[in-house]
Amino acid sequence: MQVTISRPKDITTTHQQPRWRSYRLDTRWTSLILPVLIALLVVIPLFTLVMELIPPSLDLWRRQWQNDTLPRMIEATLGLLIGVGVGTLIVGVGAAWLVTAYDFPGRRWFDRLLLLPLAVPTFVMGFVFMAIFDFSGPVQSQLRVWFGTSDWFPQIRSLGGAIVVMTLVLYPYVYLLARAAFREQAAATFEASRVMGLSRTRTFFRLVLPMARPSIAAGAVLAMMEAMTDYGAVSFFSVPTLSEGIVRIWDVFYDRQTATELASFLLLFALGMIFLERALRGRAKYYQAGARGRRFERVPLTGWGRYAATGVLSTLLFAAFVLPLMQLIAWVIEEVNSPSPVGDWQAAFMPQVSTSVGLSLVTAGMVCLLALIVAYGVRANSIMGERKLPKFIARLVTLGYAMPGAVIAAGVLFFVAPIDHRITDFAEAHLGRTDPTLLISGTMMLLLYAYVVRFMAVGFNSVESSMEKITPNMEHAARTLGAKPWRVLWRVHFPLVSTGAAAGAVLVFVDVMKEIPATMMLRPFGLDTLALSTYNLAHEAFWTAAAIPALTILAVGLIPVLILMRIGDNGYKH
Repeated sequence: MQVTISRPKDITTTHQQPRWRSYRLDTRWTSLILPVLIALLVVIPLFTLVMELIPPSLDLWRRQWQNDTLPRMIEATLGLLIGVGVGTLIVGVGAAWLVTAYDFPGRRWFDRLLLLPLAVPTFVMGFVFMAIFDFSGPVQSQLRVWFGTSDWFPQIRSLGGAIVVMTLVLYPYVYLLARAAFREQAAATFEASRVMGLSRTRTFFRLVLPMARPSIAAGAVLAMMEAMTDYGAVSFFSVPTLSEGIVRIWDVFYDRQTATELASFLLLFALGMIFLERALRGRAKYYQAGARGRRFERVPLTGWGRYAATGVLSTLLFAAFVLPLMQLIAWVIEEVNSPSPVGDWQAAFMPQVSTSVGLSLVTAGMVCLLALIVAYGVRANSIMGERKLPKFIARLVTLGYAMPGAVIAAGVLFFVAPIDHRITDFAEAHLGRTDPTLLISGTMMLLLYAYVVRFMAVGFNSVESSMEKITPNMEHAARTLGAKPWRVLWRVHFPLVSTGAAAGAVLVFVDVMKEIPATMMLRPFGLDTLALSTYNLAHEAFWTAAAIPALTILAVGLIPVLILMRIGDNGYKH
């Protein structure tokens, strides 16, 4: 009995060791390398802008400071941020507390409808309000008929006018987060304060508001970030913010060096807002969850208070959504019956629709595909025990959304231009190309790249939130059966995250439809979108012609808002 027979354990070890190593290598390639490459493609344009400040052009900055250009831009930007922050806090928190804590006529409708202003782009609201409330508009014209003068009426083309318009459009950011925080307050905590003798108003300021403060502050910071990235509205109201100055210097004065330096400076503003928002969100969990106890009951308002609450919220909804919608519809009817002297709007409208829809669809598809790869990589690394790297990758790919479109455009162009020159020189030297124009700059490819950098966060957050709901046991089962990572991604993860990916695609689609600065700075010659057409026509005071593309954008923007209204009601009893 000297014959030695290999044990089954040895056979298993011999045959499965290479397969396991191959699988680990495949997993590492799928879950690590590709997400890192995608994150680098997103962050390198921004890093390129930072490098433009090293070393800074002291003569340029001295000239911008001495001619008062830079101080006015900084003052206007800070004033806009502070004004919008305070305005959205007052309006958003007040409206959220009314619909959450009190009962009055129309409350259930207001609870949902107060989200509708999110569908109105700031530049659309801006030119509608400017047309209505400017010196030659119907409001001041009627005031001059009644009182003989309208000099006392506030000037709409001012920083104050821009703050009012943006507050009306952006308050839902605060309203949505504040409402969620108030809903999660437990009744026991609220009732304990009443036993201690605190009135409902004092309880709100002493207990409820501090407990919801992180969520409320995060919403205000999001609104301020949107205000900082805006170009169209501040341009209409003649507010010289940094974002407006970058586009104007780039597109009007063709001074790309100055525009790039200013974009680098604005990048520092944006990074500061990002850190502030993430710090606030990191603390947004110290209020008591509603699951620990029953929610506090709403108090029915009586007497004039119930009608005052209805009147206040009706006025807010009318000014923020109904008024611009009615005005746009009226202008569209007028334009159809009596076209403006700017050419045949039907001939110009359909190419703009096809261009906008095409760019939005391609961008949405690219973003969701890349977001799926990155989200899968982040999840796979987390399952394998790596925590820091996935979080770092997630922060990199979401960095672009907080950046103004002008900053993204400048960064993308300065990153791609040297590469484009080398490719063009190589094609001329070795491939016989005779066309001197660059291959990438000034084409759709560059514009699509900027869109992906700008809106990658929207798709990633939607896909990641869906992927987090998938239990790791499903992935482990697929791996045990020998499925490769790509097969696991396609057969297991994709069907389960398809709803979240579709929601992200809709959000990206709408955001691209509304984008102005990046499109204006990087578009190929002759390209026109609905957003650009709206801006250009409104800038020339062709209100009725501008209403047609503006109303189209507003209608598209209603899609995610209606979805959000439906999702926000799930699991909550009105």
